[in-house]
Amino acid sequence: MIKAVIVDDEQLAIESLQWEIENFSQDVKVIESFTNPKEAIGGINELKPDLVFLDIEMPEIDGFQLLQLLEYKNFDLIITTAYNQYAIQAFKANAIDYLLKPVDPDDLIQAIDKVKNRQGSNHATKNIETVLSKLVQGNLERHKKIPLSLNNKIILIEPEDILYCKSDGSYTTVYMRNGDDYLVSKSIKHIEELLPKDYFIRIHKSYIVNLNEIKELVKHGSGEIILSNNQIIPISRKHRKQVFEALNIS
Repeated sequence: MIKAVIVDDEQLAIESLQWEIENFSQDVKVIESFTNPKEAIGGINELKPDLVFLDIEMPEIDGFQLLQLLEYKNFDLIITTAYNQYAIQAFKANAIDYLLKPVDPDDLIQAIDKVKNRQGSNHATKNIETVLSKLVQGNLERHKKIPLSLNNKIILIEPEDILYCKSDGSYTTVYMRNGDDYLVSKSIKHIEELLPKDYFIRIHKSYIVNLNEIKELVKHGSGEIILSNNQIIPISRKHRKQVFEALNIS
């Protein structure tokens, strides 16, 4: 039997997930749940569960910080999140099991089966230190400010405030959510290397977009995306497959 702990600041979310586990998995027993992430740290260290279901978005201490503060880390991890499909690319990249809220029973069964397979193998399955290191580092990169050189000054901007970037030869214009735009004397390739790779994507030789700001995709021809400010940007044939995969569109 797999001993599990649930950490989520919403009691209803805990009760819903616990009901799903009790009704769709005979292999997992929830031994404790926490709505307070600070209490969860002490609880996980003391209880030493085999599996932790962890919400990422929590007040005071988020899921990333909680993972960093734990002493006991010899468990499998399944992230439960209300993040949209674009933000979870980071979890996929680091082979993190995750469940989107509201939790689908089939997704729950699949995630638990992965845990069972890892625990039943002859390999060193508890690589949580490596996984957590990558996940936390990815989170730090997502929140690292981007430096842009403008005339005789450098401004620092939050990457999530960027809508898209457009190339103009050796120059790039960075368009912001608040309507501002900045023309910098750097190639779009240089800007691309600065941006978090889990939610920025090259959709054309001249464009990089923030996946979280896409509100619509037009599939005719190579395709076009429509951003939250109604800006329409073409998708090149070269990047079409990559864009559709990132958006989970077949």
